[in-house]
Amino acid sequence: MRYAVLIILMAMVFVQAAPAQEKYPVKGDTIPAFSLRDQDGKIFNSRDYIGKNILVIYFYPKDESSICTKEACSFRDRYADFIQAGAIVVGINHAAPEIHRQFQVHHHLPFTLLSDPGNKVLKMFGVKNKFLFTGRETFVIDKSGKIVFRFDSFSKGEEHQEEALKFIKNMNGAK
Repeated sequence: MRYAVLIILMAMVFVQAAPAQEKYPVKGDTIPAFSLRDQDGKIFNSRDYIGKNILVIYFYPKDESSICTKEACSFRDRYADFIQAGAIVVGINHAAPEIHRQFQVHHHLPFTLLSDPGNKVLKMFGVKNKFLFTGRETFVIDKSGKIVFRFDSFSKGEEHQEEALKFIKNMNGAK
């Protein structure tokens, strides 16, 4: 009996001493509110879009890198389909607004790119680093501000657009 009490007491001490796990949003959770500067230096506030649009938020490591450029251009090439489905596309990484502006102009990107210095928003969403780079994940947020879809593929940038658009079309009942 003494051993059982000792084990219970030790377990209680361990649980209390263990660091609290950060809770990251999962499917069904409301996205964390955030404000970041866009490629033109203007403030983008996520709250301004809740109740109005579906948001497609994609996090990517680096402007002008091979996979990131293919990913951005695939969103560009299907941008009209996202708009028709009621969605706004937003790309986010740590680069400064002027770097995003150059990337946007160079590749004729019609959507917003946000600067996330220190990757604070990326961390709020629970996007994990891969190798030496920040992660590559795409989220679909419904009009109520809840995460309804999450796609994670580091090496297949073009699939992010495909999977997000397919999900939104199914969500909207389109064929």
